[in-house]
Amino acid sequence: MKKILTVLGAIFLLTSVVLASDLIIESKNQNYVEADQKIKFNGDVKVTVDDMKVVGDSADVNITDKQQLDTATFYDKPYAFEIKKNKKREVKANILKVSLINKIIRAEGDTQSVVFDGKTPIVVINANTQEYNTKTGIMTANGAVTMLYKDIETFSNDAEITTDKNGDLKKLVLTGNARVKQTNNETLADKFVYDATTGNLTAYGNTTSNAIMDDGAKLTLKSNYQEYNQKRSIFNASGNVRIWYQDYYAAGPKVTLYPGAGTTKPNEAYFIGRSSITQGVRTIYADKIKMVMNPKSFDAQGNTRTVIKNIGSGSDDNMTLGL
Repeated sequence: MKKILTVLGAIFLLTSVVLASDLIIESKNQNYVEADQKIKFNGDVKVTVDDMKVVGDSADVNITDKQQLDTATFYDKPYAFEIKKNKKREVKANILKVSLINKIIRAEGDTQSVVFDGKTPIVVINANTQEYNTKTGIMTANGAVTMLYKDIETFSNDAEITTDKNGDLKKLVLTGNARVKQTNNETLADKFVYDATTGNLTAYGNTTSNAIMDDGAKLTLKSNYQEYNQKRSIFNASGNVRIWYQDYYAAGPKVTLYPGAGTTKPNEAYFIGRSSITQGVRTIYADKIKMVMNPKSFDAQGNTRTVIKNIGSGSDDNMTLGL
């Protein structure tokens, strides 16, 4: 998880151009009709703004009443790219729009953004639309948004990414049927928020985390709210918390999961508030419960109560006091 959240910001350097710079447009043909207030370009259109280049078959630029260049629109699946040192950043879409006044770049239709390290793609973002505001440093992606970095994938209906002046990631928000997956581990939620300053990834609403442990067993954590601290590999969850692990089922209002020695995977779960842990027909209730995955054990403290279900059920040999 940490890899994608620290690397994703690099993709948005592509759109952090200084739109006050000279705009150079080359093409086979161009014409201007004053009534349309557009300059039209056709045939091998090449546009350069600082280190960014846009290549396409056709484009037009709107002219305002004050004869200022307004929005440059590139059609027929244009290709925008920027190369700095060994890094190449590119954007593909059916249509690209560059607002020269509002300093907003918008990609529409089958959009894809890619960051290359040499010839190797390290980040790939796909969405129906992607838009970057160079004034605020906020990039939004909408419609079937997917992000891929090596073995890490994210899925969501929408995404919002905030970067600093250097293009480094400050904040990432995924909303709507959001999912973050790495190999066999994944987390689902209505919304994810990542804060690069604190290193916290927070999940809101119908959250489910599945982790495959070293022994191959699956640990499932469900709750209303989850927070994961990357630096310490600690999970905090609250609101109807439930954990399934092998034949254990534990539930309570709040839980904190700590990793085992030498691993980032959860190994100890500490429930706070009236909680319960079930194993087979036995359920233990307590004010605090500690559940350990390896070596497997649990410890219940505070007003403990044990319930064993269906003792003697189905026979006439029920336990009595001989009365």
